[in-house]
This record gives sequence, structure tokens and C-alpha cells, in this order.
Amino acid sequence: MTITAIEEVNTRTDPIDRLRSTMCATRISFEWFGTRKSLTRDQKTQAAESFGAEGTFLSAGKKLLDTGHPRFRAVNAVRQRVRSYWTSISLPFPESGIRLLRQDALTAFQDQMHQFTQELNEAVSQLDEQYLSLKSAARERLGSLFNDDDYPLTLIGLFEVSWDFPSVETPDYLRQLNPELYEQECQRVQLRFEEAVRLAEDAFLGELSQLVSHLTDRLSGQADGRPKVFRDSAIGNLHEFFERFRSLNVRSNEQLDVLVAQCQGIVQGIQPQELRKRGELRQQVASELSGVQAALLGPFTQRSAALESETDWLEQHWLSPDTGP
Repeated sequence: MTITAIEEVNTRTDPIDRLRSTMCATRISFEWFGTRKSLTRDQKTQAAESFGAEGTFLSAGKKLLDTGHPRFRAVNAVRQRVRSYWTSISLPFPESGIRLLRQDALTAFQDQMHQFTQELNEAVSQLDEQYLSLKSAARERLGSLFNDDDYPLTLIGLFEVSWDFPSVETPDYLRQLNPELYEQECQRVQLRFEEAVRLAEDAFLGELSQLVSHLTDRLSGQADGRPKVFRDSAIGNLHEFFERFRSLNVRSNEQLDVLVAQCQGIVQGIQPQELRKRGELRQQVASELSGVQAALLGPFTQRSAALESETDWLEQHWLSPDTGP
């Protein structure tokens, strides 16, 4: 689907329809060498005897390699970057291991995943250069628990990342084979996408709540009688959220849209250094964000009620950018 076609679909009023028409399902899988192994029955019995316990009531394992080694950490860091990237550009889906990606982001996703694959292969290659040294260190640390059979000849090929695009729609062939089953599956898929919309709303609202709460605390709180220190990322993370919300929002909740837009207005054009130097500006931003925080964390039975309260508060107390200090 072209970008123009997706923009046309985005004008539709049904968020579920927009989600199904502009997104595709993605799945990322990891194959990772296991660095822990359970003790044998005899080893557990021997370990239990030192505590006067029965081996059958003891659960114990051994660590095959030092995962704190810089080369090992570099390998695991690639996996974390893959997960963070995938989460940042996709929406949750009520099926384990699947997330929804914008169709017009598919090419960029493919390119980035190939880049991650190269980074992983390079990191594993560098780790394998230290493999014999790590194995020798494990022999010394494990003592009689060391077993050479636990270790492969090389680590190359034991760390992999793969991805695919599973279908989450009802297969067309069911329409002819079993119309009744086809209708049942269509209803099931519809419910899943309804849940996906709810999950997206909750994810955005939860992230916004954390970001606003953190920034409000840093701006309004004090430590030893002095304003609390805050990092530039406290502002930067909010701007990243706004951009991600703009890209992935299916416009299923008008109140959430308004809330995000007005939160963006609060910090729009404000640099972290300004907040550190200008006490009045710091106080103003903290005050406005506290209203957002109160709604997000307030005593509401439903988040929609929190959003309604926040909308009312902002309409009464909102300060336009022109009225700032």
C-alpha cells in the first residue's frame, strides 16, 4: 500500500478499520545460546548433602560462561536494541510475540533488521575470539561441576535473530470450505483488533503517564533545599513520544488525542537549559504538567474518566504559548 493510499485510509472514522488497513503483523524471534544448565541428579544430591537436605527438594544450576564479559554484553546489547527498536515503531497485538507495524514503514524495518543482523554477527564473531578463554575461566570456577560436553565447539551460529510477517486475518479459503466457521473466525479477528486498539490506547496512556510524572517530579521537587537535577532526556523523551504517537496513533480516542496535543504544547519550544535558568518558567511548566499528572494518576475507575477530567482542567487553566513569561 502506498503512502497516499494509507493517508486516504486514515481519513476513515473507524479506528479498527484503520488499524487493519494500514498495519501489518510482524514477529521477531531470537535463537540464543543458553548459558545456564541444571545440575545432574548426582550433583544435586551432593550439593544437598552439605545442607542436610534431600536432592529431590533442591533446584540448582550452573553458569556455563561469564555473561558479564564485555564481548558477551555486546552480543546481548544487540538483542536489546532489536527489542527496543521493534517496540518503538509498532503497536501491541493480543497474540504473543506479534506486534503491528505501519505498512509504509515496512522497507525501513527490513533494512534496519538486516543491519541488526550484521551487528549481531560481528558481535558474535568477536565473542567467539574469546570463547576458549571464557571456557577456561569457567573450568576453574566450576571445578568438578565443569563438563566439557556442555560446550559447543564454537559460538558462531548460536545467536540469531529472525523475523516474519504472520497473517492475522481470516483466510479466504474458509469462505468456500466452511462459511459458518469463516464467520466465526471473522468475529474472532474483529475482537482481536478491538483489543489491539485498547492495548494501543493503554500503552500510549501508560507511557505518557510515566514521562509526565517523572518530569513533573524533577521540575517541582527539591533536594536539600535546591531544585532537583533533571537530564535533557526528560524533555527529549517526551518529544520522542509525541512523534511516535503521531506516527502510530489510530485516533481511537479523541480525548487522548487532545491530551497529548496539549501536553505537547506545554513543552513545545522549551529547551532544558531554559528550565534550569528560569525559575518562573520552570514553575509554570511544572504547574501545567501537574494537572496532566493528576488526571493520569487520579482516583478514576476508568482511564476515559481521567481523560475527561484532564480535558476539563486544561480548558479552564490552559496557558497558550503567547502568555508565557
